[in-house]
Amino acid sequence: MNIKCNINGKSVSFEAEPLDRLLDILRDTLGLTGTKEGCGEGECGACTVFMNNKLVNSCLVPAMHLQDADIVTIDGLRDFDFFTSITQSYEENGAVQCGFCTPGFIMSTIELLRKSNGKVLTDDEVKSVFAGNICRCTGYDKIIKAVRQLLHTNIEIPKRFYE
Repeated sequence: MNIKCNINGKSVSFEAEPLDRLLDILRDTLGLTGTKEGCGEGECGACTVFMNNKLVNSCLVPAMHLQDADIVTIDGLRDFDFFTSITQSYEENGAVQCGFCTPGFIMSTIELLRKSNGKVLTDDEVKSVFAGNICRCTGYDKIIKAVRQLLHTNIEIPKRFYE
């Protein structure tokens, strides 16, 4: 089947089988390798992307649901100022660790910053946003510290990344 959708602000068209996974299409067909595969079962969050402005695990999205969808991957966010602020905070706080889960955590961080609207959140509120992200290294303390640092800045996240 031929699929047309928007990925990172660009109109794309490609052939796929109905049950091909979005994750494989991004990485293998389109060369967008920033999105990682962890468990492949939607439990670790390493493959998190925005689809129609909502977080999804790309390993669980079949191609048949992509027609006219608006997909944003971590590869498409690198030129935004807010992305630089987030990655700097992760680096300053040692939150990158092995880095494999980092793309998914950063996507969830973006969603948290969008929803916080400048409110100061408790550690439990921050942790609840990462319920779908698993880190197998040393834990979440450094990630939480990086996010808490970001919550004290006036970082602006657009409601939509591309119009």
